[in-house]
Amino acid sequence: MKIKLVLIAALSLLSMVHLFAQGLTGRAYYKSSSAFRFEMDSSKMAPEQMAEIQAQLKKQMEREYVLSFNPIESNWKQVESLGGGPATASSGGMQIVINTGSQDRVLYKNVADQTYEQEQDVMGKEFLIKDALEVAEWELSDETKKIGNYTAQKATYSRIIDSQRFSTGMTEMENVKDTIQVVAWFTPDIPVPHGPENFFGLPGLILEVQSSGRTLICEKIELNPSAEPVAIVRPKRGKEVTREEFRAMQEEGMKQMMNRYQGKPGDGNQFTIRIGN
Repeated sequence: MKIKLVLIAALSLLSMVHLFAQGLTGRAYYKSSSAFRFEMDSSKMAPEQMAEIQAQLKKQMEREYVLSFNPIESNWKQVESLGGGPATASSGGMQIVINTGSQDRVLYKNVADQTYEQEQDVMGKEFLIKDALEVAEWELSDETKKIGNYTAQKATYSRIIDSQRFSTGMTEMENVKDTIQVVAWFTPDIPVPHGPENFFGLPGLILEVQSSGRTLICEKIELNPSAEPVAIVRPKRGKEVTREEFRAMQEEGMKQMMNRYQGKPGDGNQFTIRIGN
């Protein structure tokens, strides 16, 4: 049975009042994995070569992150590692490079005033997005499972977003509708409304998220660490913009890419770019 989560804001505020008295802080460490399809003209690459490249990319696109939090604030960033650069794979003389983003970017969320700050870049220029958090209409389920030492409860939501797509051979961008479906698992044992990336707003720390073929799962939690107290870092780099201003810059970058490849059929090695909210 699913229960519509209508009073989540009030529940979160009540939890925060209680947590302030407790002074709860912590760090949660997550690992990401991606399931994606790699497709190419079969006359240009054999199926076994495509499978080899897909396996290489899947392994390299695994990343580790840390979520630092107190009752009302959190920051999210990738754990520094030697393998944090672009994902690369090669087979049969072909090389694929996927830029997975800079590992030193910070995402800051404040659930009390419902705002976020995030470092991003477009076409080599750095920006600092500051805007309101997008509140999800979570639905709670009575389904539970164990994640590490914690009992986690299932929550879901879905929404339709506007996206734009461009592929080699096209003469203009295509406007499309995407349905985003999210499955999250949170634990009431850690009553903070935080979660990885942009996910938040449940009556407990989100330990696992599945969305768009990507999974983030928590592997370790430190609560009230005394040896190294939790410090919430806020992003500082880049020109300050809103979410819509940044999206407009993404679209402009996409148009420049489109103009470069406009109408070119290529040699059978097609690529597609898609951007959304």
